[in-house]
Amino acid sequence: MNLKGQNILVTGASKGIGKSIAIHLLKANAQVGIHYNKSSAEANKIKVKYPLSETFQADLGHIDQVQQLFKNTISQFGNLDTIILNAGVFLPHPIDDPTEKWLDIWRKTMAINLEAVGLLTKLGIEHFRDHGGGRFVYIGSRAAFRGETEEYLAYAASKGGLTSLARTVARSFGKYNIKSFVIAPGFTRTEMAEDAIGKHGEEKILKELALKELTTPEDIAPLVVLMCSGQMDHATGSTIDVNAGSYIR
Repeated sequence: MNLKGQNILVTGASKGIGKSIAIHLLKANAQVGIHYNKSSAEANKIKVKYPLSETFQADLGHIDQVQQLFKNTISQFGNLDTIILNAGVFLPHPIDDPTEKWLDIWRKTMAINLEAVGLLTKLGIEHFRDHGGGRFVYIGSRAAFRGETEEYLAYAASKGGLTSLARTVARSFGKYNIKSFVIAPGFTRTEMAEDAIGKHGEEKILKELALKELTTPEDIAPLVVLMCSGQMDHATGSTIDVNAGSYIR
């Protein structure tokens, strides 16, 4: 697929799923905004290798930086065709933690995984309405449907909210030629998942799967390219599960 002429922002694009998505989009000739928070070296490696990329730093836990990220991207690219909302945190907060500590993790998770996503959605809708349409791709989670383990209540709740947001965008703004999709990965082999692999062991995680190996970011990225191409527009509002058969709806 050739995405030449498209401008796309990918949040959390310096590592993991976001990095793979960004590289696949760049290989399809899109111009891609590589958002990162702390991993400037990783983001700059992509920029050096792919001239059509541009890097943008922002801590999505701070609303003012979320707004500035959007402004900087528009200033650099002129317009956006797709916003891919991938950035997120997966932070444990067991119920036996002190309430203040538990609540701090809840709030941080919601700020990054849902509040920042909501604001970028609002800004994106305004932009897309003024430019004839656009697409959102939300990277959700199996946890929104199956639930998550007990120490990740905030993560599961945030991904449930993200999924409902994406569906509402599709229903409410389709008349403005705005499309919205969710990809819901299960356990995926990324740096963010290494703690869980270390804690529970890879063999235990593999036993949950119908397939013989863990999902990788490269299993997810081509689907995002297809969504950006326009060939899935009439599936707006849909959620695509990519979880190696660990949860089938």
